[in-house]
Amino acid sequence: MRVLIVGAGIGGLTTALSLHAAGIDVQVIDRVPRLRPLGVGINLLPHATGALAELGLHEALAARAVATSELVHYDRLGNEIWREPRGLAAGHSWPQYSVHRGRLQSLLLDAVHERLGPDAVRTGCRFVAATEEDRQVRVTVDEHGGDTSIEFTADAVIGADGLHSAVRAHLYPDEGPPRWNGIRMWRGVAPAAPFLTGTSMLMAGSNHAAKLVAYPLGAAAPGSDEVLVNWVAEVRMPQDTQGEAEWTHTGRVGDVTPHYRGWRIAGLDVAALLAASETVLEYPMVDRDPLPRWSFGRITLLGDAAHPMYPVGSNGGSQAILDARSVAAALARAEDPVAGLAAYDSDRRKTANSIVLANRDIPVDRALRMVAERAPRGFDRIEDVLTIEELRAITDGYRRMSNFR
Repeated sequence: MRVLIVGAGIGGLTTALSLHAAGIDVQVIDRVPRLRPLGVGINLLPHATGALAELGLHEALAARAVATSELVHYDRLGNEIWREPRGLAAGHSWPQYSVHRGRLQSLLLDAVHERLGPDAVRTGCRFVAATEEDRQVRVTVDEHGGDTSIEFTADAVIGADGLHSAVRAHLYPDEGPPRWNGIRMWRGVAPAAPFLTGTSMLMAGSNHAAKLVAYPLGAAAPGSDEVLVNWVAEVRMPQDTQGEAEWTHTGRVGDVTPHYRGWRIAGLDVAALLAASETVLEYPMVDRDPLPRWSFGRITLLGDAAHPMYPVGSNGGSQAILDARSVAAALARAEDPVAGLAAYDSDRRKTANSIVLANRDIPVDRALRMVAERAPRGFDRIEDVLTIEELRAITDGYRRMSNFR
């Protein structure tokens, strides 16, 4: 069996490694001229870590990442609302990891080159169309910015090409643009003194106004006492300010710092942290409506191409990794690629679609809004602000979103 993967991101590269481990021939293509370690931090949930461990990547991942030990939430004034253990501390078999997206992609790319060969990933190839024939798929690709057109043939095609997937557009040509929820996101990394345990993730505020997420990615430099902190600032905006839905879009730190002036959370001067970032990425928080099917004969979708979701509960990259393991297992077991892709669709689509919808309706954030409304000047005891049932809704909501498999 020969499989063509469109997209060399986390999902596409994990799929390539998984298919190769199952004895299936793989070719990966990507539209960018050169793959570079771009982006900022992401989180991998324990079940995704376990999936990468099955591919023999855990030791390399652990060397590049921070094992998250807890999640602590504050109001915008720095008052603690609740905390809970994460990863191994929560009893999981594998850690939850915070890692720079570029370092994770480089780890996967190096493994693909080592195991599949230097030509396994071909860049500068933009998917144009796919034609399913009797026993194969013929894929047309523009190479090097459209200077030339080439064709690939494969027994199956997997579209792992992200939010603006060309493969998804080929299957659903009338879908339209992504769906925005009114929140703009700014992201960056900056050096800072370690906070809390040194392996803690903190959240502050709520999505009804302004929210902050921050977690360490490791030492800022060899021998440094500071850590590199990944931060995400989420601000609700007027509905006419969506902007470009492209995660590599560069933003201006001056547009976001006014929303966090005076915030000091767990010893972090938030405005100073944001201002210390060399590069800031800015984009709207978007997703797409769940699809009724991913697999059409010998063509299927995976990762953000199949189920782009709001970044709630650290599920985006984790679900793409689970997709990769599922599609490889399904193709390895199946009598033919069509049956394998149908089995993968059946195995993964319902769960992933349920996460997309769950991330739109966040009971956790409703509880956090209650804190801001009931205690606008802060509080001494969270039990004086939220009932036991309301506190349980926060904990249960995050636990549910982090346990999707």
